[in-house]
Amino acid sequence: MVLPRTDSNRLPKWLLTCSAAILVATIASVTGVDAQRTGYSRDDGELPDAPAGNPSGLGRRPYQPEMRQMAISIAPDGAGLPPGSGNAAQGATLFAPRGCADCHGPNGHEGPGPVIVDFGDRHSRIKRFPFAPLIWDFMRRAMPYDRPGRLSNDELYALTAYLLFRNGIIEETDVLDAKSLARIQMPHRAEYTPPAPWKPSGAPRSFKILP
Repeated sequence: MVLPRTDSNRLPKWLLTCSAAILVATIASVTGVDAQRTGYSRDDGELPDAPAGNPSGLGRRPYQPEMRQMAISIAPDGAGLPPGSGNAAQGATLFAPRGCADCHGPNGHEGPGPVIVDFGDRHSRIKRFPFAPLIWDFMRRAMPYDRPGRLSNDELYALTAYLLFRNGIIEETDVLDAKSLARIQMPHRAEYTPPAPWKPSGAPRSFKILP
């Protein structure tokens, strides 16, 4: 809808901008906003049709790409690590540009975030990991703190290598990938005690069952 440009019916610019945004969003919802958001189309065979089997009629089935994004668990022995590789020299060039230095400082111990490189009596959190693949896993899930999920697999291997090198665990030229990362022996591995298996019968009740 176009209004004549007269003093009596001229709308504020912010209102026109909001109206245009609502119109674009409405058109997108009709033409497949989900496909645009995820980068996949129904022609790829990745997107399901309308939700089915929901008693409430709400929500939708997850897209296959969304399910794959959630299935990211990495086992302590490295099972589940994806393809990719990197070394400490590459990680050094990524540490600041990818936002690591913003929280941990340029050398890993000056920032407001946890110390990740030993400095004096300040001990590195990295050395406390009992299994090296868990470092890679944690960074993929939670780092950078304000933009988790932005790091590629190669960048994660390179940054993991950089942190392990700075903590004296590997050499600068060592290349990390799914196999080599799983073979690394962490300094405090022997101190790690696995939790006891949980059994439903052994869990104390938080309430009493009344007769």
